[in-house]
Amino acid sequence: MHRTSRRNQRRAGGRAGAVALLLAGALALTACSASDDGSGTAPDLSSGKRQGQGATGGGAPAPDAAAPGTGRSAAPGGEGAADTARTKPEAPDYLSTFALDVDTASYGYARRTLGDGRLPSPGDVRPEEFVNSFRQGYERPKGPGFAVNVDGARIGARKGADKAGGEGSGASDWSLLRVGLATEAAPTTAERPPAALTFVVDISGSMAESGRLDLVRTSLDILTDELRDDDSLALVTFSDEAETRLPMTRLGGNRNRIKDVVEDLRPARSTNVGAGVTLGYEESVEGHREGATNRVVLLSDALANTGDTEAESILEKIDSARREYGITLFGVGVGSDYGDAFMERLTNKGDGNTTYVGDEEQARKVFVDQLPAHLEIRARDAKAQVAFDRKTVRQFRLIGYENRKVADEDFRDDGVDGGEVGPGHTVTALYAVRLREGASGTVATATVRWLDPASRKAREETGTVRTGALEGPLWGDATGDRLQVTAVAAYFAEHLRGGDLPGAPGLSELASRASDLAESTEDSSVRKLATAIGQADRIAGGAGTGDGRGPDEGEIG
Repeated sequence: MHRTSRRNQRRAGGRAGAVALLLAGALALTACSASDDGSGTAPDLSSGKRQGQGATGGGAPAPDAAAPGTGRSAAPGGEGAADTARTKPEAPDYLSTFALDVDTASYGYARRTLGDGRLPSPGDVRPEEFVNSFRQGYERPKGPGFAVNVDGARIGARKGADKAGGEGSGASDWSLLRVGLATEAAPTTAERPPAALTFVVDISGSMAESGRLDLVRTSLDILTDELRDDDSLALVTFSDEAETRLPMTRLGGNRNRIKDVVEDLRPARSTNVGAGVTLGYEESVEGHREGATNRVVLLSDALANTGDTEAESILEKIDSARREYGITLFGVGVGSDYGDAFMERLTNKGDGNTTYVGDEEQARKVFVDQLPAHLEIRARDAKAQVAFDRKTVRQFRLIGYENRKVADEDFRDDGVDGGEVGPGHTVTALYAVRLREGASGTVATATVRWLDPASRKAREETGTVRTGALEGPLWGDATGDRLQVTAVAAYFAEHLRGGDLPGAPGLSELASRASDLAESTEDSSVRKLATAIGQADRIAGGAGTGDGRGPDEGEIG
């Protein structure tokens, strides 16, 4: 049953055209802004480059408005950059455009790291993955496509803060705006198309650590019981070389055989992720099934140390298989040391998403509750564009999504890669928005664009929010619990990566709010969020309690 990578390479020679070049360019996401210069004057709305009207048919521009004053246009990430003087300055960019992202691995790995008594590296913290780890309660469409939900709340004074430190601190004129996209609920396991899954399993020496390869074996064993008889499974392993342990095999009548192969997995030497992913795609192409969901599932700590160790170069080798056969890549991270950024780059370029499994409970959630029901793809190359109205919006900032940036003019260019979204998924983008004094009217219009997986026809849906929807206090009784959970998750992520969102509560207050929300929502995942925040506060020595003040205008992009 075992075949070495060299034998597979000889066999692959006959189908070399099926596995070739990689998806060029990195997906990333905007954190755009039109900002003050710190003086408290209105921003210069006549300076800075405006995007969104490129030759490819860019997204609709934000409405025009008068542009008094001088100021600066902030760069992504919130760092202001002074505009150079121009004889005929252009309007600033009031558009925010990004590829959709349903990844959650950053949050799962942060919880594991905190549980081990360490703070996660700021570079491994992606706020959008924290936010997207929680149920949102969005309205869902009654058919294919997306429902667009837009709401928000005023940040206002912090719980327990005095008036001088709260409402008067500069945070009270900021709001959080939530853009929520939701697909139709996932079908039952019996209703979905059959699946052809190729598992690529890391058996390198680093996987010998307790909680890594044994957790992978448990996960595959669970999934073998959950898949249908008409589903198919292949298994490739890699250490310093890649090896096919099981060609594409129907589950019906073969479950014991598959479990025997899984049980036989043992750690070996180095980590050659490139060899594993390449052979995995070869097996997926050879076992490709028309009308089925064909997917490669990579289970690894993503600590590549031999062979090709660059995500872009690895995916370059399998790009034609990705494009011609529609094979997507799902990354499942494991281990206390985990190459989260490397795994995300792989899956971004492989039209897939990532999650993290730290224990058997999480493994069961991923392989029983999520993967079998979410094998379908409901939207390909999905992008969102939020157009802020400069008549009402003084300043805005997208929280996270830095590496999912899409040029505004590429929003309606369907040749530019976006994100893949399955049934029952939700995607949330959270913005800090500063309204103009006395503003009334439209705040923003959010549009999602995607390709139908079967017809490849482009579709769009739009939602709009007005100033009245942002008037209620964030921590008030009238604000929904789910919006508050979203805010807690985002503030927590920003604390961990050293961010400075306006009105940010300290860690101890965030833990208290999360505990209260866990009670009101009766949601165990929110209880675990409260635990993680409390762990971070203790590790940081209680230093993250804050002073009740948001950063001043000049500090926010």
